[in-house]
Amino acid sequence: MTKEVLNSEPRLSLFLPVLNEEDNLRPMHARITEALAELGESAEVIYVDDGSTDSSLKILREIAAADDRVRVISLRRNYGQTAAMSAGIDAARGEILIPMDADLQNDPKDIVRLLEKLDEGFDVVSGWRKNRQDKFVSRKLPSKIANKIISWIGGVPLHDYGCSLKAYKRDVLQDVKLYGEMHRFIPIYASWAGARVTEIPVDHHARTMGKSKYGISRTIKVVFDLMTIKFMAEYHTKPIYVFGGFGAISFLLSMVAGLWAFYLKFVNDVSFILTPLPVIAIVLLAISMQFFLMGLLAEMLVRTYHESQDKSIYAVREKIGFGSDPRA
Repeated sequence: MTKEVLNSEPRLSLFLPVLNEEDNLRPMHARITEALAELGESAEVIYVDDGSTDSSLKILREIAAADDRVRVISLRRNYGQTAAMSAGIDAARGEILIPMDADLQNDPKDIVRLLEKLDEGFDVVSGWRKNRQDKFVSRKLPSKIANKIISWIGGVPLHDYGCSLKAYKRDVLQDVKLYGEMHRFIPIYASWAGARVTEIPVDHHARTMGKSKYGISRTIKVVFDLMTIKFMAEYHTKPIYVFGGFGAISFLLSMVAGLWAFYLKFVNDVSFILTPLPVIAIVLLAISMQFFLMGLLAEMLVRTYHESQDKSIYAVREKIGFGSDPRA
């Protein structure tokens, strides 16, 4: 293929996590090349090899040698899709960031539709595999249930959080830090920061080569990550509310158990040693104190996090009328 000179600041940054996709890489890059040619936009394509054990890295080197738009990041081992996505985000230089899978199931021709939606004023456009080409019981049904739960908890109603094909304006990803399996929740993080989020149906092709890397174990990880983002959404800057709430419940239950024990002792003449209520009261009281102290410790950590980095607890979309004010 003819080499093209890479713009120092491409408008688009495509990045694709890769894990043992040797059969799919060349046809996938051919589709990307065709789609970018139709777009006529300056672009870079970043492949993140997530510790592949087949010939994927060798093929990526060959693709990069033939196309100056291609950059390859090879991770030392398999860190998982979230880490690979994070590496792609960190390396991207474009105004618009577009992640996608390297297994030929996403269609690069949908990129133009994502960009058109961004041009309408949205900051995040998420793909929705409306006609998903996967098995119903093992993939589609669990995904549908999970998406409803995530939408309800996260407050961002999307049909398909698991679809990798999305488009982000660069600024909405500036402060996003990813852990666990949280790459699928980026639209939620962006929404918290004030981004305008929407979705559009995209094409989805059945896998014809290679093997899916997703298993049922990932569902368990997603559940734990979902608990984390719910906590972060509600109590990120006031953790004492959740710890204090559990502490208050434990304290009240301790008081109820203690009063009940005294009632049995002095009204029904039941000895303390004949009922577990005194022990329950003491244990619950100790637990309530632990919750209160954990809440205070979490408050100190939150303040240290924000103040040590001079990190604001809010994000400004735009400033109008400040002129040359140095505080702007």
